Amino acid sequence: MQTARHQENISSKGFTLIDDVFNAHEIAAILAVINNTDQSNPTFRKTEDLFAIRQFFKEIPEVKALVFNEKLQSIVKDLFGDGYFISKSIYFDKPKKSNWFVAWHQDLTISVDNKVALPDYGPWTLKPNQFAVQPPVDILKDNFTLRIHLDDTDEGNGALKVIPSSHSDILRTGEMDFSVQQQSVCSVSAGGMMIMRPLLMHASNRTTSNKQRRVIHIEFSRAALPEDIKWAEKESI
Repeated sequence: MQTARHQENISSKGFTLIDDVFNAHEIAAILAVINNTDQSNPTFRKTEDLFAIRQFFKEIPEVKALVFNEKLQSIVKDLFGDGYFISKSIYFDKPKKSNWFVAWHQDLTISVDNKVALPDYGPWTLKPNQFAVQPPVDILKDNFTLRIHLDDTDEGNGALKVIPSSHSDILRTGEMDFSVQQQSVCSVSAGGMMIMRPLLMHASNRTTSNKQRRVIHIEFSRAALPEDIKWAEKESI
């Protein structure tokens, strides 16, 4: 892996793409565990357009060891060093005929266990079994996200499109003209992954190619929160 190049991409563009983190056998093993899990829990969301498992590693703890194989652990350590922990995990399945799309946005919240009036924290949103809150911007700038692709993903089946170098601060989408912004489509082969900063402006289109898109979304932080709140999903790597 070209560590210096990926670090530079993350620093300057807000994202980077890495191929061949998982082989076909490893992908099949991950999907087998997911498919054999009881999906009746409220944290499982299933519609015609999207299937999602929130608190993924809490709901399916046996999948964690398969996801954090030796190669993935090495990549995280090489690019970000020690000190980070998992702060959120979600599994997404965008079906072949999904009309689900995501408008341009930045990821501005973290998941915590309690709602408390705190300086520089807010607004707040209630989610299943947890709260989402916008923390101080310095926390968001330091966090990072892995998006592990279990299917070949391109513009036709909902690959993320991003605005490179939009990750340095919170932006107002209502004041942006997206028709004139430089955009990149983050096509990723099965077994590869995208690494991004949460403030990177991103979106995804509806599926048009009749191809499934399954992604494991993992957020990381090393921030210490005020004593009145705790990370809702904090786990070691």
